[in-house]
Amino acid sequence: MLDQQQLYEQILFETLGPLTQLHAASLIAAGNHNQGVRLDTSDGAFFLKLNFDHELDILKKEAEGLSTLSKSTFLKVPIVYGAGRIEDYNYLVSEFIPSGRPHPEYWEDLGLGLAHLHLNHHAQFGLEYDNFIASLPQKNHLLPDWLDFFIEYRLEPLLGKAYFDRLIPLDFLKKFQALYPKLESLFPREKPSLLHGDLWTGNILCGPGGRPCLIDPAIYFGHREMDLAFSRLFGGFDAKFYEAYESILPLEPGFEARIGIYNLYPLLVHLNLFGTAYLPGIEKTLNRFQ
Repeated sequence: MLDQQQLYEQILFETLGPLTQLHAASLIAAGNHNQGVRLDTSDGAFFLKLNFDHELDILKKEAEGLSTLSKSTFLKVPIVYGAGRIEDYNYLVSEFIPSGRPHPEYWEDLGLGLAHLHLNHHAQFGLEYDNFIASLPQKNHLLPDWLDFFIEYRLEPLLGKAYFDRLIPLDFLKKFQALYPKLESLFPREKPSLLHGDLWTGNILCGPGGRPCLIDPAIYFGHREMDLAFSRLFGGFDAKFYEAYESILPLEPGFEARIGIYNLYPLLVHLNLFGTAYLPGIEKTLNRFQ
């Protein structure tokens, strides 16, 4: 069993090679599933993400998502140096992003950068491989229809998990599923766009030069309004962000009425991860469509 020092040194060896020497390590973030560690080395500072998840490829999928984002938008995305598993630890080593003071055009940059990301299209909704949102598996089987994809691979898996884990009773599950026929004419027709997939303030850093930096993606090709709705779930972004986005990609009429439907997915994520405190938000949307 490796101690922490040996673990960090082994990870550096596997990702950066034998010439990179560890000088110091400091814990900078700790959550329910992940730890964030700053590694100061002979080649500068790096960010190490660790977790003990039984899903052996969880951080490899995150690395793939970061790589895809970096090729698909002008926004800053951390460089990934490697991801893998040592003993019981999954790890990801990436560029260390020092925190800074936001540039005056920070929110405009973010809005324009997200629009640029959403201009990357695919023939179908989904992705060629499955990945994760937080620690939950995210199914991405390709489908030509957004509503079918949204129900089958976003809502139903997490609704079923919540029922299986006894977070919701059967009558709530049936009430939720009764919503589906009412959604058939709700969504505007859009090309599948590349999404960040987990777009909230905690997954955006103020990076070099005070510019926004995207982290922790859960990418797939989906309806672009998903990212916009998710950004509104926990207080929303600055108005300049939405104005800049719509200067490139205006939203179709009725978006405000659709936000609650889109956000059923992140609310189900939070229900499964953190418990029944998120049920009232789900029920509020269901009641609107009864």
